[in-house]
Amino acid sequence: MNTKQRKTIFVITLSYTVFILFFMFLAFGRADTVDRETGYTFMFMPDGFFRLPDLSDLLHPTLMDLVGFGNVAAFVPFGILIPLLYRTGFLRFMSLFILSILVLETVQAFTLLGSFDINDVIQNSSGAAVGFGAYRLGFRTEKVRRNLVVTGISVVVLLIGVWASFGLIDKAFTKEQGPFVALNELKSSSTDSSKGVTRDNFQIGGQNVVPQYNVYSTEDKNTVTYTYSLGEKELYIYLNYGIPDQEDFQGSLRLSADGQEYLSTSAEALGHELGMSSIYLQGAHELTITLEGNVKLWDVGYQEMKYPWNR
Repeated sequence: MNTKQRKTIFVITLSYTVFILFFMFLAFGRADTVDRETGYTFMFMPDGFFRLPDLSDLLHPTLMDLVGFGNVAAFVPFGILIPLLYRTGFLRFMSLFILSILVLETVQAFTLLGSFDINDVIQNSSGAAVGFGAYRLGFRTEKVRRNLVVTGISVVVLLIGVWASFGLIDKAFTKEQGPFVALNELKSSSTDSSKGVTRDNFQIGGQNVVPQYNVYSTEDKNTVTYTYSLGEKELYIYLNYGIPDQEDFQGSLRLSADGQEYLSTSAEALGHELGMSSIYLQGAHELTITLEGNVKLWDVGYQEMKYPWNR
């Protein structure tokens, strides 16, 4: 590379750096929102940093899809331009680049012109790594045109590889709901272990209710409490409730976990209508359901949140 070419690449690199810094600190009206910021924002845990969209996402990409892709693609040129200017190995280049991005993200947070987001660090660094890989694959001869074509093709191929890899990582570390489990399958602290098993049909609001999994009631008592051990899992509790048409209009329902109440309703609030609820619980040890009067629960169960590799 002669001196003129080196100067040209230096000017391109400097100009592109200024362009990127403008977008990081001043674009999208960042300066206008500083007065409205109430504190520094630091996000140290990665979350959805580069999901793999399906065909419908590609046809109708969301703003976050475009931002995620842009955060990677915009930093690809650094992986090509910097090695052209200075001889450096991959590890040294990436170490200095990641350090630089960490500094910029920190400055963004402390100046209230943005936030420190580890997702951005991952995306920006991945773009630089793609660029460096494309540079190594493309610039192997003295033929400039050939080098540029091969580098461009390498960028596309490597971006697709990163896109697919990040999608698989996201899928592997994103919790999904497991199968529905009836509540009566859990360990019960109630005196009668068979409670909830009986599934007689009844009507509420003129609709015929046919329970599929379980039915809970006071069983001719004024108040009944059901308790179940949840094992400190992360899960969603689902339940249906109401007062059958043939029963007197009285009763109440309370659901709590480890002493914290999540659902409370009375006969006055219910009426002769079907009620449905889903409740998110994280790390709860014991579930308590208290029924009074003629309120019935049915098809009560849960779906546990699990990683795909932990099923």
